[in-house]
Amino acid sequence: MAQFPDTPSFTGFNKPSRIEADIADLQHEGEIPAELDGAFFRVQPDPQFPPRMQDDISFNGDGMITRFHFHDGQCDFRQRWAQTDKWKLENAAGKALFGAYRNPLTDDESVKGKVRGTANTNAFLYGGKLWALKEDSPALVMDPATMETQGYETFDGKMTGETFTAHPKVDPETGNMVAIGYAASGLHTDDVTYYEINPDGELVREEWFKVPYYCMMHDFAITPDYLVLHIVPSTGSWDQLEQGKPAFMFDTTREVYLGIIPRRDGLRNEDIRWFKRDNCFASHVMNAWQDGTKIHFVTPESKNNFFPFFPDMHGAEFNPAEAMTKLTQWTVDMASNGEDFDSVEVLTDTVSEFPRIDERFIGQQNRYTWGLEMDMSRPMDGEARSAGGAPMNCLFLRDMETGAEQHWWAGPSSTLQEPCFIPRSADAPEGDGWVVQVCNRITEHRSDLLVFDALDIEKGPIATVHLPFRLRFGLHGNFARSEDVGLVKEKEAV
Repeated sequence: MAQFPDTPSFTGFNKPSRIEADIADLQHEGEIPAELDGAFFRVQPDPQFPPRMQDDISFNGDGMITRFHFHDGQCDFRQRWAQTDKWKLENAAGKALFGAYRNPLTDDESVKGKVRGTANTNAFLYGGKLWALKEDSPALVMDPATMETQGYETFDGKMTGETFTAHPKVDPETGNMVAIGYAASGLHTDDVTYYEINPDGELVREEWFKVPYYCMMHDFAITPDYLVLHIVPSTGSWDQLEQGKPAFMFDTTREVYLGIIPRRDGLRNEDIRWFKRDNCFASHVMNAWQDGTKIHFVTPESKNNFFPFFPDMHGAEFNPAEAMTKLTQWTVDMASNGEDFDSVEVLTDTVSEFPRIDERFIGQQNRYTWGLEMDMSRPMDGEARSAGGAPMNCLFLRDMETGAEQHWWAGPSSTLQEPCFIPRSADAPEGDGWVVQVCNRITEHRSDLLVFDALDIEKGPIATVHLPFRLRFGLHGNFARSEDVGLVKEKEAV
């Protein structure tokens, strides 16, 4: 009998669900816009078997991909495992074989040297394919219509790096997917690969470069000319792993860097400008853009580490007050002769994470951003407060041009997952469309999918799609039109 640990990562709302399902025409309240025709894909870490380590963290679960398909004013549901090499080996064995998060020293001998990726961090749509992503391994590719796993993508062997980002970007000008891979030559190495893939799925650029030190490089930004990469000291080493410590620990004594990396063939390390500043925490990226010789980069920043399960390297207790992230603009000037930042500006008092934009404006100065707000002043039921760390209990919209903000509260017994913006049409003005996101009904142990008018979130969801069960806390997701992922034919066939 499967016995999961009696810890917060595996109990209450966080219990593994391990459900593959198909549900046609989910019940909903309100009105799903008839012109909303496409699929929202998202992923949750969901362990197939009880973990080898009792203190395992949620980030180590197997990838379970969810698809909400909107068409004809209704929403259909499909959920499938991302069948990684890890998933297949453990499925055949009937038990967990891979050990602690990012620690191959804890694996069963039978799987030593195998790809450890879980494909549990992002569900990304590009080139008619569903990319199930985890940044410690190559990208896993799935069929977005059937959701069957096809396998790891190495572009006919042209990709020589070992890893592929969880946060690719699509350049609106070229249509290329831009990606990085950190620890590209092996765990804890300072080698990074920069990739570009064209809409036909061909790897058209792979360049290698070095970073100031190994760390978690979870996200990045692009502009038309540059890849913009922040280096923040959530760091790891073989010594940490050998001592049984977490794969990442936060080092408050190290400086933070911003790398401005030319997007061109023949990239050399000396072509990169590294600007540096005092210590801080930053992970996800809202966007970046060029303004003459200046480059602006916006990220949720906090004074100290955001992740309590990646502890302080020097033994300090986790400090929730110093972990609160706020949208902050970093500016560097390529015309300067030094390595100092031009400015660092906190843009808002709102505490938020998981920033999203209208991604047709990637690399350009965008006007709108949506995110998950953590408003500690709102009332919250006990189970909801303890279910997932800092309670992400509000949807947040900021107008970057005027500074105006909107906030929508999910209520005392609910929390929210990452929002995703959907444009009304390919040529609609920026922000004209909808935002979708999963809502965790904590005390009811079930989930809803909410649909908002993107620029009027304070009026609340225009449609609430009900699931008859609970989705675990997920990470990232994206939307694609039906015709771009083969769902039009499937719909007609039905």
